[in-house]
Amino acid sequence: MFKSRKAGRDEAWEGTVVDKSRGLLDGSNMYHFVKVRRSDGESVEVRISRGLWKAIAIGDRIVKQPGSDPVKG
Repeated sequence: MFKSRKAGRDEAWEGTVVDKSRGLLDGSNMYHFVKVRRSDGESVEVRISRGLWKAIAIGDRIVKQPGSDPVKG
């Protein structure tokens, strides 16, 4: 099981995008999510920026370095 959350500033991981979604969770703001299968085998659903969400596709690699936001890798 996985949970949806925003990636922490000090986290570091990389993985492959397996699903994309978006939704109006609070009724007024659009949130963008990706489900990522990390290189350690764990799946996580992470909230990302709209620009990154539009730039990636299922199967793309995504990288999160400490102190920065996730980027297409």
